[in-house]
Amino acid sequence: MSFESQRVKQISSSPSMVISMRAKELASQGRDIVDMSLGEPDFDTPAHIVEAAYQAMRDGHTRYTAPQGTLALRQAIVSKFQRENGLTYSVDEITVGNGAKQVIFNTFMATLEAGDEVIIPAPYWVSYSDIVTLNGGSPQVIPCGIDVGFKLTAEALQGALTGKTRWLILNSPSNPSGAIYSEAELQALGKVLEDFPNVLVMSDEIYEHVLLADQPFVSFGNACPQLRERTLLINGVAKAYAMTGWRIGYAAGPKALIAAISKIQSQSTSGASAISQEASRAALQGPQDFVSQSAAEYAERGRLLVDGLSQCEGLRLSAPAGAFYAFPECSQLLGRSTPQGRVINDDVELSAYLLDQAGVAVVPGLAFGLPGYFRLSFATSREQIKKAVVSISEALAALR
Repeated sequence: MSFESQRVKQISSSPSMVISMRAKELASQGRDIVDMSLGEPDFDTPAHIVEAAYQAMRDGHTRYTAPQGTLALRQAIVSKFQRENGLTYSVDEITVGNGAKQVIFNTFMATLEAGDEVIIPAPYWVSYSDIVTLNGGSPQVIPCGIDVGFKLTAEALQGALTGKTRWLILNSPSNPSGAIYSEAELQALGKVLEDFPNVLVMSDEIYEHVLLADQPFVSFGNACPQLRERTLLINGVAKAYAMTGWRIGYAAGPKALIAAISKIQSQSTSGASAISQEASRAALQGPQDFVSQSAAEYAERGRLLVDGLSQCEGLRLSAPAGAFYAFPECSQLLGRSTPQGRVINDDVELSAYLLDQAGVAVVPGLAFGLPGYFRLSFATSREQIKKAVVSISEALAALR
């Protein structure tokens, strides 16, 4: 007996979570595993944020919250956009969810009709495509490989837009490539969209503060103010403040769209945790030292990983400008054989080989819509990164 609907049969479980669980299983069996599969900061949540949660419980913030988020947190988010991005929103143009993923899911459930097309540049965060499919949409994936800097061009966008296009998803800084769109690149995309008034833009900016190089972050809201009434900015506290388990994401957009998103939330999980929302308010309003300090550490780790992998024959890399991932191209290694004589046919098999042979968990590029690559997260210690580089180098050198 099958319990899955036809809709659910069209998707798979999150690949990064599956690989991470496999890595943990091997570790529990005594294998020495370096898990570079999950995009989760290895730092503890800053103490003042934890203290705010504790104080919130003592003060009685333990009841249901409004589906759209508490007024206090939405006010803090409004202030964040004004202070950090120079963008003006009102509290009824803000919605809060149980993580940015839920906000994205709610958005597509609220806005997609069957067959609506959603343009997704690849490589993309693993869940975009499946979330669109689950909500009746049709993902239109545009490959944007290393040769174009992992970024969508205005020409490619122009060629993909149709009368059925409902959304364009952008992610900058990008998971998995670490690419950041410049203001000019975003403006070029916005110029194309001016001729397609029914197309909405979802700009996922959750890695806004994880900057690794000199390239600045530019919000789509800043680059294309003329598209404000059809732009949804996605963000959250998970990556910048090491708060993945607190499950708070948020979005800013036109009032009517925010109301539709919040309506969906009112009928699914209802409001996010009152305690987590108070902690998130403290994160946005309190000291920001941790944000810059952790970004500086990620930058050092990224350099360590990229420098190491660059010495591996058969890999081609583009140094990430943001987020905490490396996304090497590995097509030259495909078709080679393992020491046991098994042919590596694709990036999925190469990733499995690295886990089994090198003891390093990575995620194949296929999961991000771009075969021939794999992703490594460097949100782990420098010692683990050095160990992974040595193990990967030895495993790749053993291929024939």
